Amino acid sequence: MLSKTIESALNKQIRIEAESSQVYLAMAVWAEVKGLEGISNFMYDQSDEEREHMLKLVKFVNERGGHARVSELNAPNVTFKSFKEMFEKLLDHEIVVSESINELVHISLQEKDYATHNFLQWYVAEQIEEEATARTILDKVNMIGDDKGGLYLFDRDIQQLTVNSAAQTPTA
Repeated sequence: MLSKTIESALNKQIRIEAESSQVYLAMAVWAEVKGLEGISNFMYDQSDEEREHMLKLVKFVNERGGHARVSELNAPNVTFKSFKEMFEKLLDHEIVVSESINELVHISLQEKDYATHNFLQWYVAEQIEEEATARTILDKVNMIGDDKGGLYLFDRDIQQLTVNSAAQTPTA
């Protein structure tokens, strides 16, 4: 059974994950309108993934005797000065999500809710991967600069982007 404190914190995270899906969706639409199919498809996929993260939390709250809440969402930024700015905002957003997950982990330990703590470890590892991906993309965007040919190649190749983060590396 979830404590009211944990239930409230998890419901806050449900909203954050839903808003993350919207952030990626807004970026997908913006990129698509700019004619960058690869970036837009990448962002659409990320939007779907964030929605799955939200649903995983919803199911967990309900399965543990809580009541998952669906709340209003803050509207995401829908325009960007440049792709560089878009990816900078993406990294900033993922850092905020990581901080929120870390706070949830802290609350679960304070409440001695080890089942929730264990459940949240997947999110901790996922955020390491999300931040690493955003940093890798931003590094590539910075490398490209204003080179239109580089942007074309990046747009074509982004869907094959894989980042091996420390969280994924198996230990021997």
